[in-house]
Amino acid sequence: MNLQQIDRVKRISKEDFLKRYFKPQKPVIIEQAIEDWPAIDKWNLDYMAEVAGDKEVPLYDDRPVDYKDGFNEPHAKMKMREYIELLKKEPTRYRIFLWNVLKEIPELQKDYSMPDFGLKLMKGLPMLFFGGENSYTFMHYDIDLANIFHFHFHGKKQIILFDQQQNDYLYKIPHSLIVREDIDFSDPDYDKWPALKMAEGYTGELQHGHVLYMPEGYWHYMRYITPGFSMSLRALPRNPANFGKAVYNVLVMRHYDNLMRRIKGQAWIDRKNQKAIERTHRKLGIGEAGGQ
Repeated sequence: MNLQQIDRVKRISKEDFLKRYFKPQKPVIIEQAIEDWPAIDKWNLDYMAEVAGDKEVPLYDDRPVDYKDGFNEPHAKMKMREYIELLKKEPTRYRIFLWNVLKEIPELQKDYSMPDFGLKLMKGLPMLFFGGENSYTFMHYDIDLANIFHFHFHGKKQIILFDQQQNDYLYKIPHSLIVREDIDFSDPDYDKWPALKMAEGYTGELQHGHVLYMPEGYWHYMRYITPGFSMSLRALPRNPANFGKAVYNVLVMRHYDNLMRRIKGQAWIDRKNQKAIERTHRKLGIGEAGGQ
């Protein structure tokens, strides 16, 4: 893959952010955007265990999608305190994602404020994400193709990003928001996935207090180098085409895919996985032997 480093700035004005990153839809890491948040000093794993220890949290791992799995159905559950003890004790594949701060731990709102990047952020959807050492998210993009601000705390996280123009090279699964789940984006096998050599994207590393801006519809793969957690805030897509895709994903694509899972079972999942290879290689004129 052809990956360039994500731009990094210490601080940036609203005007410069809009001009240099939002308008051209380019990612950036801002290292000192939230120095005035109480969260900078307070938010770590121990603090989360203290304020949310008795909460039961949904956990997800990196197992492949199964036709029996419901939409965002967790693979396990445990108390937050127990989960954080596990994170600190040993590497684990279990992650928390889309955990709503406002709903679960309202007092955490006192630790942050809505930053002004010139976009209207959805105040009701601050989501937390946790992961253990070497756990990762599959390469995917979000169903609403939102502009995302990803605030990282406690530890380090590796990021790989692609824009929607790279779809032909990523082995995208039809009727879904993910690529082939057996691709290791931290060390891809180009003999098996030759199209990836043509993909052009971005990479970077987040540390405590850093903010990543991901433009509308960007594919993202995230790997926890150390145990840690992040919070995402989002703004609706401004591009009419992206907004239309978001509406289609929410109202049509998601329901169609769930229906076909119920009707065809695992055969539907297997067929989509095969189609991802066939379509990618056909578009690029790659012979069958290249990815079989």
